[in-house]
Amino acid sequence: MEQLAHANLGISAFYHDSAAALVIDGRIVAAAQEERFTRKKHDHRFHPARVKYCLAEAGLTPADLDFVGFYDKP
Repeated sequence: MEQLAHANLGISAFYHDSAAALVIDGRIVAAAQEERFTRKKHDHRFHPARVKYCLAEAGLTPADLDFVGFYDKP
């Protein structure tokens, strides 16, 4: 795999609509919202499989990430 300039993972959890998103070089590569998997509207729970899904979509491992951001409930 070629060298990436920046691979950033964003996580929002334990608040309204939990989700994860992967951005590489400023482009959204993958995103997963919890309610799409659980079928529960506005699901605040978070399962690590959402992060694994995003990484798998890009063929990355956690070691390939430059930054992980977490949005906590206010």
